[in-house]
Amino acid sequence: MSLKSQLEAGKFAVTTEIGPLKGTDIHDVEEIAELLKGKIDAANATDQQSSVMRLGSLVTCHILKQKGLDPILQMTCRDRNRIALQSDLLSAWVLGIQNVLTLTGDLPELGDHPGAKKVYDLDAVTLLQCIKGLNEGHDMMGNELKGKPDFFPGAVVKVANNTEASFELQLIKLEKKVAAGAKFIQTQGVFEAASFDKFMKRASKFNIPILAGIIPLKSAGMAKFMNKNVAGIYVPDDIIAQMTAAQDKVKTGIEIAAKLIKELKGLCHGVHIMAIGSERKVPDILTAAGL
Repeated sequence: MSLKSQLEAGKFAVTTEIGPLKGTDIHDVEEIAELLKGKIDAANATDQQSSVMRLGSLVTCHILKQKGLDPILQMTCRDRNRIALQSDLLSAWVLGIQNVLTLTGDLPELGDHPGAKKVYDLDAVTLLQCIKGLNEGHDMMGNELKGKPDFFPGAVVKVANNTEASFELQLIKLEKKVAAGAKFIQTQGVFEAASFDKFMKRASKFNIPILAGIIPLKSAGMAKFMNKNVAGIYVPDDIIAQMTAAQDKVKTGIEIAAKLIKELKGLCHGVHIMAIGSERKVPDILTAAGL
């Protein structure tokens, strides 16, 4: 069952991320895909995540498709103009890729090529509008396509916000993304059921499937780093203390992730597990969470 059919049927969905490596060796991607087959509903192929140059999302999605997974093409607006974005989308459809996650993209200065020129010809909202047009059979200039796609587009939203104003801003952004054609939402990492519940009560009016982001922790230092440097993520002090005291930090990270999934399951339409280099632990998390 595809991600689209899973969500449209109202079933709880599980997605994860598979990050391409820097280079042409695809062994790890293939191995992880085999490990996850039959255990998840879809897998994101990240697009130059954190502005670090890697193997592309499009070819990685093709590999995942060949391995029997339903791929989600992550597409950032940082590196390509509207001509290249539309061309890559058409190429993706020809390769059998149905799902697209739209992202504006991190600044190049944050990555390993800080001198790279930023593009941002489109943003996540206008890219969604572009996809809607392609699905209708025309490009952004109204030119008719000879053969059209039928993408299942999604977007991202932040749940943890440190002010009421930023919380309201995220809801405004979510509304714009839904209006532009988003059919599903994956959130940034969630570490508190209470704050997620507050968000879902406000977001329910948009009538769109929302998958809660789950980030398995590897250490207390990782949690502190995200609190300081990653917008939209907040790891509570009690979880940091739990990771600090843990003898087996990998096991404890899995247990925390599984507990969060159990707490969030009744509040959302699925979970999106961002293992960040620990994709082989995803089956253990799902087992511990009872999924």
